[in-house]
Amino acid sequence: MRGRCVSSRVEAFLQHILNGLILGGTYALLGIGLTLIFGIMSVVNFAHGEFYTLGAYGAFFFLILLETNFFVSLLGAVVLGIVLGAVCERLLLRPLIGESIETTMLVMIGVWIAMQNGELLVWGGVAKSLDHPFPEAPLVFGLVSVAPLRLFVFGAALALIGGSHLLIHRTKLGRAMRATFQDRETAALMGVDIHRIHTVTFAFGSGLAAAGGALLGPIFVVYPSMGDLAALKAFSVVILGGLGNFAGATLGGLLLGIAEELGAGYISSGYRDAVGFAIIILVLLLRPSGLFARAERVG
Repeated sequence: MRGRCVSSRVEAFLQHILNGLILGGTYALLGIGLTLIFGIMSVVNFAHGEFYTLGAYGAFFFLILLETNFFVSLLGAVVLGIVLGAVCERLLLRPLIGESIETTMLVMIGVWIAMQNGELLVWGGVAKSLDHPFPEAPLVFGLVSVAPLRLFVFGAALALIGGSHLLIHRTKLGRAMRATFQDRETAALMGVDIHRIHTVTFAFGSGLAAAGGALLGPIFVVYPSMGDLAALKAFSVVILGGLGNFAGATLGGLLLGIAEELGAGYISSGYRDAVGFAIIILVLLLRPSGLFARAERVG
């Protein structure tokens, strides 16, 4: 009897870890996008969560209204986030270059409010669900099981994280982004088009946020204010990982997801978010620069 009890506890623990990793993968996407925008552009993007919401509604639009393929709908949602992010940077942020960080913060708060109310006006306040082609029966791997949809979400998140890493570390554009982060003026003197890098960075970060919303939309429900909590998660991941640290944002997202799942499993589901934010407070008290901060960042 005792051995069976221990086995069930181990099984439950492993299941919580797996669920946390799956959720943490999407948190990492949010954190990577935000830390790049914050690190390279010095913009506190309070509208980051709304691009997450945009991705979810974009997937709903392509899937339900246009009746496109599920995977095409996800891609369309990401492209929508990239395009709107580029437009936002070009029309609202570029004219503010040289202004104080408080000014850009107020502008991004305005974008947040405008996008959320626009989504409420267009889609209404009733939560919507997204259909998916995956079977409902879970896949069993030893002591743990996972729904095929959640497994796909985790795989897609890892693919996006890996692709982002290759972009930043293996391409000319990525080198320009890292150079802009380390010394904007010197990068400009070396021929880097800072305006172009800012547009690409904001569009890229917005696309990652939209990808997170599109991937989690079929798992949860879609509603206009869903991005508020997502934005808090993204800022939490940045705090955990350290500003501008790509690897830190990835590890921070996974850590936050695991912490939330363990808190929900062993304390109460009502304290899921509280556990994550308690960890953030401890990190700020003990290591304000982040758990994975290092001298050379955006890498």
